[in-house]
Amino acid sequence: MSNKAKGSKAERELVDLFTHHGWRAARVAGSGVNDNSPCDLFAGKLGKKGVVVEAKSSKKTRIYITRQQIEDFMLFGEMMGLRTVIAARFNREGWYFLETSQLENTGANWVASLENCKTNGKRFAQFFEG
Repeated sequence: MSNKAKGSKAERELVDLFTHHGWRAARVAGSGVNDNSPCDLFAGKLGKKGVVVEAKSSKKTRIYITRQQIEDFMLFGEMMGLRTVIAARFNREGWYFLETSQLENTGANWVASLENCKTNGKRFAQFFEG
């Protein structure tokens, strides 16, 4: 399975997770393909602030995201008036959710590490319903 197919599968899994918790979510066409779609998902629920989500999954314990991608993502969320959320899934660990401010800064990239996610990240219900 190609990396693009794996990413699409993870995004569909995330849409299902939002739906299971009573949210409505939609994948963004062309996300990750061009500069005109700086997020992977939109999600909303009555009584909750809508979110834009950047979804990442990996079999490794560190997920690297370029500075430019995060800057574009945060600007897009701000322009839309939506909360920006990083969704990180590690094999056999499930989904963790982080604020962009909780990513680790390496200088060249931002990193969502499994260790940081376990320490600072939250599971779906904790992050969105808490």
